[in-house]
Amino acid sequence: MTFVLGVDEAGRGPLAGPVAVGAVVVPQDFDVAAEFAGVNDSKKLSEKKREAIFTLLESRVEKGDVRFVVEFESEQVIDKDGIAAAVRNALNRAVNALAPDAAQVEVLLDGSLRAPAEYRQKTIIGGDATVPVISLASIAAKVMRDRLMHGYDEDFPQYGFAKHKGYGTAFHYEMLKEYGPCVIHRLSYLP
Repeated sequence: MTFVLGVDEAGRGPLAGPVAVGAVVVPQDFDVAAEFAGVNDSKKLSEKKREAIFTLLESRVEKGDVRFVVEFESEQVIDKDGIAAAVRNALNRAVNALAPDAAQVEVLLDGSLRAPAEYRQKTIIGGDATVPVISLASIAAKVMRDRLMHGYDEDFPQYGFAKHKGYGTAFHYEMLKEYGPCVIHRLSYLP
């Protein structure tokens, strides 16, 4: 049997928190759009819709016809090695975790992402909006990263991470001026 594996990332641009790479693998004949109504680029969906699709994704994992993983790379690695290397590290772990046998899978990636060289792969600009299995990976990465940022909000309530998820909002910059960075800030991203 052959499989299709979709890959996308979330959290490339925030000032705080890790970057997340989502990967979803399905049998080649699995109709993601039919099974996950309304699936789209995570940025084009409300938080409520993303959560609903993610819940459905988790239930399909229990049935055994879909598998997914979200890998994170820390703000320390982003600061030390750069965002491209951080994304590549998380992406390689995600793809290898879901598809240890490269011969059985075709990897579809959003934007400028690349899988390890041994995989058959296709990079699709805007794939998170046009290729349902990539959309699903986008949603998995975004939901898991957002949940992580909600957790950080409890540890560092002054920054408002639950609201802006670490992105550079006016409020976030204001709090940075008042309190300085905390341990989850990407120092290389700060002015």
